Amino acid sequence: MTNEYSSWAVGWAAFAGIMLIMVGAFHAMSGLVAIFDDTFYVVGREYIFEFDVTAWGWAHLIWGILVLLAGFGIFSGNVLARTVGVVAAGLSMLVNFAWLPYYPVWSILMIAIAVAVIWALTVHGRDIAQRRI
Repeated sequence: MTNEYSSWAVGWAAFAGIMLIMVGAFHAMSGLVAIFDDTFYVVGREYIFEFDVTAWGWAHLIWGILVLLAGFGIFSGNVLARTVGVVAAGLSMLVNFAWLPYYPVWSILMIAIAVAVIWALTVHGRDIAQRRI
């Protein structure tokens, strides 16, 4: 078995780590906005996941910090860090699905990024361990 790696694969793994860092920061920022100005987000329709905007803000802030830390862990090449990254991206998709009535375009964008991160980590995640960037 050889230790060959693809530069593209390493790039995709790095993409996943950077996206997790950015998505975590975006979650934290939207959470801070909801905490400090709960009238910023306007709910258009009744929705099954109807919570107080401030409560959603705290959830986004805490989740954002966890996702950001998972993104930094990707660069260690550790299997556990990649697993945490996939789980974090999956949970990010769920959180953003529930956030759809508050900020739909943003939620759809965050779900799409989470899908790309899961793909990159599951297909190319181990390649970053073979080469340090």
